[in-house]
Amino acid sequence: MYKILLMIALFLCPTWAQAELRIDVSGAQSEPLPIAIPYFSNQTLNADLSTKITDVITADLERSGLFRLVNRDAYIQNLTGVDTRPIFTDWQAIKAAALVQGDIRQMPNGNITVSFRLWDIFNQTQMVAKSLTTTEDSWRRIAHIIADNIYERITGETGYFDSSIVFISESGNQKNRVKRLTIMDQDGENLRYLSNGKSMVLTPRFSPNMKQITYFSYQNGKPQVYLMDIQSGTSELIGHFPGMTFAPRFSPDGKKLIMSMARNGNSDIYTYDLKTKKQTQITKHLAIDTSPSFSPDGKRIVFNSDRGGTSQLYTMNADGSSVQRISFGKGTYSTPVWSPRGDYIAFTNIRDGQFNIGIMHPDGSAERMIATGWLVEAPTWAPNGRVLMFFRQTPSDNWGDKGTSQLYSIDITGHNEQLIPTPQDASDPTWSPLLH
Repeated sequence: MYKILLMIALFLCPTWAQAELRIDVSGAQSEPLPIAIPYFSNQTLNADLSTKITDVITADLERSGLFRLVNRDAYIQNLTGVDTRPIFTDWQAIKAAALVQGDIRQMPNGNITVSFRLWDIFNQTQMVAKSLTTTEDSWRRIAHIIADNIYERITGETGYFDSSIVFISESGNQKNRVKRLTIMDQDGENLRYLSNGKSMVLTPRFSPNMKQITYFSYQNGKPQVYLMDIQSGTSELIGHFPGMTFAPRFSPDGKKLIMSMARNGNSDIYTYDLKTKKQTQITKHLAIDTSPSFSPDGKRIVFNSDRGGTSQLYTMNADGSSVQRISFGKGTYSTPVWSPRGDYIAFTNIRDGQFNIGIMHPDGSAERMIATGWLVEAPTWAPNGRVLMFFRQTPSDNWGDKGTSQLYSIDITGHNEQLIPTPQDASDPTWSPLLH
């Protein structure tokens, strides 16, 4: 992953008008904001760089469902660089609410500097002005960071475009599936395989610092939890436990793993200290307790258990005390994951033969389903807590052929479902924290 070398503010922003341009993302669905994004001017040796960077910024914003690109054929003013002042009446005439202008310059050392400004067309005010310098081969990350800046300035929410996804690439017949650990950018680009597919792998999860992945594998014929260093690709077994270990996740500080461990036909939740190698049993119940996920502050844990007769969601303190059931709707509940903002828990629900992706507050209130399908499962949160990703599977035939498994993202309002492109079938996604 490439390092952004420098980020500086170009100019001090002027005082904002009272009715500043803003998208309210907390309410009902509204029409996307019309935004003009002319191709950045290019002063580098790479003739395609301007097109590539501008297209990625545009694609990020449009995919969010909150922005709509004003047709470039309608643009009246020709902006020749970041220092050209907009003729606001020209942009008002084509009904653009916001304007992004920018340029790309080659530095003497070979690096590139990308500068941009965001304008509120109605109020004729500058909202953001920044410059970013990095190596040319990290141009895609610069584009994602610029899109994050625009998204954050207009919505008031943190962006999520400069982030990665780890997931399972799947190929072959459903009865003899090849599954490989895979990592890519959140838009499906820069895909890289992390395992060779010789052993089945499931439920990959990022560490908070993005340096490691924990996952569940049958690598040595026994289902157990492993830890992989992303840069080197080397893996190590977590502990030498007598029973099966599965459903691992990192603690928010990255110092522990929390997972399920099966012993004598019963599954309980344990933590494992990555430094001391100490394991601590958190639940002790005759029921199956699994799929634990920490709250962002590390003080609470959500998990699913059949201790009430069917699989339901429960929360407890990090030491296992104060267990409370929070799901009371129809059907069964599984795969809970706490939002990075702490305000919601996402889950998989099965009712009336149908799978659903849903969210609820940590106390179980405000439950609602936002995606449904023959099989939808494994929700994961974008780093800003406003968007979810999951996978949707379609049925295969009696011979295990023709079924597909693909990744989708959706806003927590239940709108703007988007297919995430992958070269093969895909499942079990997990979203990384922001990279910058």
